[in-house]
Amino acid sequence: MYFSSASVSSHPLAAYGWDEGWETEFIPYSVQNLLPGRVVRVDRGLCDVVTATGVVRADTEFVVPRDPMKVVCTGDWVAVDPVGSDPRYVRMLLPRRTAFVRSTSSKRSEGQILAANVDHAVVAMSLAVELDLGRVERFLALAWESGAQPVVVLTKADLVPDPVALSHLVEDVVASAPGVPVLTVCARDGDGVEELAALIGRGTSVLLGVSGAGKSTLANALVGDDVMDVQATRDMDGKGRHTTTTRNLLPLPDGGVLIDTPGLRGVGLWDAGGGVGQVFAEIEEFARDCRFHDCAHDAEPGCAVRAAVDEGELSVRRLESYRKLVRENQWIVAKSDARMRAGVRQDWKRRQAEGRAAGEAKRGRGSWRPAPPR
Repeated sequence: MYFSSASVSSHPLAAYGWDEGWETEFIPYSVQNLLPGRVVRVDRGLCDVVTATGVVRADTEFVVPRDPMKVVCTGDWVAVDPVGSDPRYVRMLLPRRTAFVRSTSSKRSEGQILAANVDHAVVAMSLAVELDLGRVERFLALAWESGAQPVVVLTKADLVPDPVALSHLVEDVVASAPGVPVLTVCARDGDGVEELAALIGRGTSVLLGVSGAGKSTLANALVGDDVMDVQATRDMDGKGRHTTTTRNLLPLPDGGVLIDTPGLRGVGLWDAGGGVGQVFAEIEEFARDCRFHDCAHDAEPGCAVRAAVDEGELSVRRLESYRKLVRENQWIVAKSDARMRAGVRQDWKRRQAEGRAAGEAKRGRGSWRPAPPR
C-alpha cells in the first residue's frame, strides 16, 4: 500500500507526530478496523488516547506485559477499538522509535519509561539555586541513550541580572554538555521561549527536571496557554511542590507536541553506557591514548586521562563525575543481567518440570497440563 506525503500530512493526527512510518507500521491493524492513536496521559491502567475522532479513554488490560519496560507510556502510538463502551481497549502497542528510561531506584534493577517516541529531551535547570553540573551530566547521559537530541534550558534567567555572571554559568554548562545546545530562558517574561520553540521544531519533546525547575511555567509558555498549574518554590531551598503529577502530552501552536513530566527526585542511570560516553566525549578521546585498554584512570602508569588532568586540559570534577556515572551504570547493568539470568533459570526449570509431568502422563502415571504463564 502506498501513502503519499500529502495524505499523511493532512491526517488529523499529523500535528501529534503521525507520519508515513507510523502509517506503514499501522497497516496490519487498519485491516482489523482498529483506530490509530497517541497516548497523551496514563493513569492506573487507563489512558487518554488522541485519535482522528477526538480523545478517547482506553483500558490497557490486553497489553499489560511482564516486562515493566513495555508498559503503555505517554507518547506511545497504539491501536484502539474504533467504537465501544467507555473505556475502550488498547489492542496493540506499536514499536517505539525512542524511549527515555531511568532506573526506578539506586537499590533496584528495574527501569521506568518516562516518555516514548521522543525527538528532543529538554533538560530544565533552574538558576534560582546553585547549578548542579553532575545532575546535568546525568540527565544528558539518559537523554543521549534514549535516542533523542538533548537540549539544556537554564530557567529563571531573570534571577541572574549580571550578564557576566550569567555568561560564566552558561560556559560551565556548555563545558559539561559537549554537542548539546544550551539556552537561557525566563518563561515568565517570554525571554528565550521563541528560540527554544524554533530549536525543538515540530517533533516530540519531553520536558525533564527536578521540582522547582520551572517546567510547568515553561510548558505554559511553549503551549501559549495556562495548561499546567504553577506553584511558587520554597524560599528556603528553591525546591518545588510537584505541580505536575502525571506525564501529559500537549500540542504546540506551531506543530509538534510537548510531554511535561513530574519533577524527578532521583535520576538513576539505566544501561546508559553509550550516553555516558557521549556526555564525556573528551575523556573517551583522551582514554584512547592510555597504555592499558582497561585503564581505570586512577593510578595506572601511562594514563592519558590523568595526564590531561595534570596538564589542565581536563577538570578534576569532570573526571570524578565520569567515574561515578560509569560505576553506577556498570552496577545497574550487572544487576539487571543477574535478574535476566534468574528469569531464564526459572523458565528453564518450569519447562523441565512440564516435560517431566508430560512424560509421567504419557506413561499413565498422572495427568498433565501446562503450568500457567508467569
